[in-house]
Amino acid sequence: MDDTYQPSEIEEATQRRWEAQGVFRAVEDPSKEKYYCLSMFPYPSGRLHMGHVRNYTIGDVMSRYQRMRGKNVLQPMGWDAFGLPAENAAMAKGVPPGDWTLDNIAYMKDQLKRLGFGYDWDREVATCKPEYYRWEQWFFLRLLEKGLVYKKTSPVNWCPHDATVLANEQVIEGCCWRCDTPVVRKEISQWFMKITAYADELLTELDGMTGWPEQVRTMQANWIGKSYGVRFAFPYTLDGKEEKLWVYTTRADTIMGVTFCAVAPEHPLATHAAQSNPELAAFIQECAQSGTAEADMATMEKKGMATGIAVTHPITGEQVPVWVGNYVLMGYGEGAVMAVPAHDERDFHFAHKYGLPIRQVIGHKDGCAEFNVEAWQDWYGDKSVAVCVNSGPYDGLAYNAAVDAIAADLKAKGLGEKQVNFRLRDWGVSRQRYWGCPVPVIYCDDCGTVPVPDDQLPVELPKGVEITGIGSPLARLESFVHVDCPKCGKPARRETDTFDTFMESSWYFARYACADNGEAMLDERANYWLPVDQYIGGIEHAILHLLYSRFYHKLLRDAGLVQCGEPFANLLTQGMVVAPTFYREDHGKKAYVGPTEVDVSTDEKGRITGATLKADGAPVLVGGTEKMSKSKNNGVDPEHLVSRYGADTVRLFTMFAAPPEQSLEWSDSGVEGAYRFLRRLWRQVALHVNEGPVPALDQTTLDEGQKTLRRQVHETLRKVTDDMGRRFTFNTAIAANMELLNALSKFEDASAQGRALRQEALELVALMLSPIVPHIAEHLWAELGHADTIATAPWPQWDDSALVQDSLEYVVQVNGKLRGKITVAVDAPNEAIQAAALADANVQRFIEGKPPKKVVVVPKKLVNIVV
Repeated sequence: MDDTYQPSEIEEATQRRWEAQGVFRAVEDPSKEKYYCLSMFPYPSGRLHMGHVRNYTIGDVMSRYQRMRGKNVLQPMGWDAFGLPAENAAMAKGVPPGDWTLDNIAYMKDQLKRLGFGYDWDREVATCKPEYYRWEQWFFLRLLEKGLVYKKTSPVNWCPHDATVLANEQVIEGCCWRCDTPVVRKEISQWFMKITAYADELLTELDGMTGWPEQVRTMQANWIGKSYGVRFAFPYTLDGKEEKLWVYTTRADTIMGVTFCAVAPEHPLATHAAQSNPELAAFIQECAQSGTAEADMATMEKKGMATGIAVTHPITGEQVPVWVGNYVLMGYGEGAVMAVPAHDERDFHFAHKYGLPIRQVIGHKDGCAEFNVEAWQDWYGDKSVAVCVNSGPYDGLAYNAAVDAIAADLKAKGLGEKQVNFRLRDWGVSRQRYWGCPVPVIYCDDCGTVPVPDDQLPVELPKGVEITGIGSPLARLESFVHVDCPKCGKPARRETDTFDTFMESSWYFARYACADNGEAMLDERANYWLPVDQYIGGIEHAILHLLYSRFYHKLLRDAGLVQCGEPFANLLTQGMVVAPTFYREDHGKKAYVGPTEVDVSTDEKGRITGATLKADGAPVLVGGTEKMSKSKNNGVDPEHLVSRYGADTVRLFTMFAAPPEQSLEWSDSGVEGAYRFLRRLWRQVALHVNEGPVPALDQTTLDEGQKTLRRQVHETLRKVTDDMGRRFTFNTAIAANMELLNALSKFEDASAQGRALRQEALELVALMLSPIVPHIAEHLWAELGHADTIATAPWPQWDDSALVQDSLEYVVQVNGKLRGKITVAVDAPNEAIQAAALADANVQRFIEGKPPKKVVVVPKKLVNIVV
């Protein structure tokens, strides 16, 4: 065996062998326990980054380990291939979005293969391909039949330059992220999916999802936002007609403190009032320049204007003025809120700003908190101490009693009742862009909205479309828009919106099970593989992607396409990959330079103390340690690392540097250390193999030194099994193997039994590390005499008999300081242990003949002598 580790040679050869043998091809086998391991699929941006590498290495390690445990493993990979970045690239590079995307897929697929990930590439999907999105269109039409999708007018973030809807995260400081045009709030007609119909189920099932991080479940519960309150109306008369202004509140006990109501700028009351009030109309137009996100509403300056319209308080009968508030969203609730300035901080500041009345109606049950009309106080929010005051018949009632009484009075008047409400809103799935799945409906003047017939699916995205960034290219493509009505045959118009890309990522995990089925969306294989046993991805997907996937899966279940109710049994949210940043300042702006462009100086603990630019030797400033990103220029190219050190080194470092859930801090020295360890492992095996044949191990004739090493070998195996299979602490599994390799390097027994024991130890190290560093493990396994591939070898079982100890080593301390070590029988009583410790020559030297005041024995660990 060559004693020089050459990763590029062995990794390429190993990958060819796996592919030729179809090692990772998954076949349904009801006789075996299945294990579906899935990492969130990437957007094909062109190159993998270290976040990808970490995510996919975690999944691959888990998959390989479970395969060795005898499970039938599925680990697929695909591409979240639709999205706006492809259109941006098309404009910037002058290439069609489809060509750009498919080229990137090919390149990134090659990168994934070079890293040795064990994917079943026969199940690969790309969401931009018609054979995938055909079934998304088909299923959308089934939901349309059931009334679970609908179209309505809704306020959106609108870029007037690009003529497109923007997601909240695409609005940067009030402007379009792409063209920097101020964003406006606009009402347009959009398609929605009724996720609110499943709100209660999505919430209640979180309690049973113990395989998910508590943080993620809490985030989803808060997003769904179930609340118990009262829906009630403020009656009013407008143009001779009796109307009602409906609101919802969780604090009905404060209803007697309402001094005004606020409505959204798009509310019919606001629109009516603006017809005769130019100043109000201008204010409403100003409000249209703001975004639609709740986060925007929370941070923006609260502005308002009176409508001149009053509504009637449903209990007191007094007239309550109606204001237009820029912080009220038409899409939330019913576009109106009651305002209780004394007991709501936002209302309090709004009332002070516009000189509106502030009326206290909540007091402290012990009378120990004085109300201050000039300064905000939040004690009233503690329902356990709040009682009604200045509230007529409700005075003295605590929260629950007050809500019950007020709700009953409102119901008796036909003006309200208790209601359960959800913060969650229906999912808007329309996008006015090209690179997405076309919405499969047709509009006919006579027939209305007509579904595209199944035999005309998929509605394919046309090619050769010019991307200008202004409006939807599909809307300008007459050959796409103009179509005959499927019902009456008259000229009609095709829908030109495309789906939100969350649609494609909400069911891809199910399609992997039967990606080759051209006749159905899903088949019985989906029920074999689902739910996903282990899902892996970033915490940034904790709400939208995971919530939409759960919802979509329940739609699939209710349509009879899958049997289970939840798509992901277990979820692991890996931490970010972070790295130091370096920059120079130029006219107040930071110009970041990459880590490979600088030389750094460090202190004795390896912390960066300074840096200079390699190009000119001059200092650069050291910034914080932040998530790797293009904007901070602190990313590390995994392809460069694989070329220099090999895929196994990259995999080993990413697994060793931190537990999966924690952030991984990039370290060049850490990568070097991982590479050195693999070279040491290689040399250990080479030295052993090159000494010739090895006899069989006779466990009955081991001497004490051999027993000690064999015990460490099997203790390591027991620990690594737990670390890999239960705790997912791959870093400690690696550390245990490093310690074992250190012990092997000090084991100088060249006897037949010694060599046999070394053979056993090296075989087990190869097996234990094979999920993490599969290429070198594969090669060493073969050199150690095995003809089969280690990728399909069973996970080893530790030998309980090897763990049995005849003796134990105790550390001996004198007054808390280490002064000696003793070896005693494993069943020695405390008296014998104490006697052996006191008799130790080195311990005697430090006792100096003094009688001990106390001798403390910590079982199986240490003896502390106090003199």
